[in-house]
Amino acid sequence: MSGPGRAACLAVDLVATPSVSGDEERVARRLETWAREQGIDVVRDETGVRLVVSGATPGGPTLLLASHLDTVPPGDGWTIDPFAGLVEDGVLRGRGAVDAKASVAAMAAAAAAWAARGGPARGRLVVLATFGEETRETSMPRALDRLGAKVDAALIGEPTGLEPCVAQRGLLMLVLRWRGEQVHAGWAADLDASPDNAILVAASELRRLAEFEMPRVHPRLGRIALTPTRIEAGIARNVTPPTCEALLDVRTTPAHSHAEIVEALRVALPRTEVEIVSERLRPVETPPGSLLLEAILRARPESRPFASPTSSDWVWLADVDGVKLGPGDSRLSHTAHEAIPLREIDEAARLYEAVAGEFLA
Repeated sequence: MSGPGRAACLAVDLVATPSVSGDEERVARRLETWAREQGIDVVRDETGVRLVVSGATPGGPTLLLASHLDTVPPGDGWTIDPFAGLVEDGVLRGRGAVDAKASVAAMAAAAAAWAARGGPARGRLVVLATFGEETRETSMPRALDRLGAKVDAALIGEPTGLEPCVAQRGLLMLVLRWRGEQVHAGWAADLDASPDNAILVAASELRRLAEFEMPRVHPRLGRIALTPTRIEAGIARNVTPPTCEALLDVRTTPAHSHAEIVEALRVALPRTEVEIVSERLRPVETPPGSLLLEAILRARPESRPFASPTSSDWVWLADVDGVKLGPGDSRLSHTAHEAIPLREIDEAARLYEAVAGEFLA
């Protein structure tokens, strides 16, 4: 039986190089050195690492393979050193193994394979390994600005079990706020006009929220999902609360814009102030008639396109032909059980290589 391939070996090295968001320089240098050893044109800067393989024929489309080098902190619950790059029974364990260093390694290996063959038939194959994806400070927008050419299609490297993800939910974070009247709690029940209690106003409005629905249903992602995740009220134990606030997590779909959802909530909850906290993670889907998806299906006919509840840097490539595709089980991301078989990483490299060959033929 043959041992781990080029992609798997690189993934082990990357996992063994800690790169929690904000501290990615060492892993970026490691990837840069590896790419130079493979004869790939490479640039490393403050946005990440860029690998470029030009086609044999000038001109043609640019296919982007995009993923990220940063990870979340290791957290608790590990029974091993999360940054040791430990391999047991052919399985790589550690922080970032799934999310998303396996994708980075497989994409880089695919680029190396094409570089060794003199490049694809036409166009450009570009790999972007960026920083800060796990935070609000992702470098992806700046890295895209520096490409110097229009991206025609993009594979976003995130764990999908090597199945093409053709739609992902967005995230809309809202603050719901209710106003009341501040009075001494001892007098509240005896006043001629009972004061508005912000908590009771909130309870009434939240009951309305439980019945809220947007009219359109996305064929793959279904309806939007609304989940209150925090609530806060009160200034003292003997004072009626003047305000009450709740944080609302809204998982959105391409069936409705974020603006439509906010306006509908304001109509449905007439006593609620709705404030947008974050709306940058918009829902994304692969466009109808996607040439990239066709290339994937030619390279791997048994593929089963699906939709994902998780967000990614795909949001920054929403205007191009895009598919989220990578090795690993997304349910293991950010856990103390993060692990991936080495053979799946090498299989991902072969798939990326084949898709590039199909798209840049």
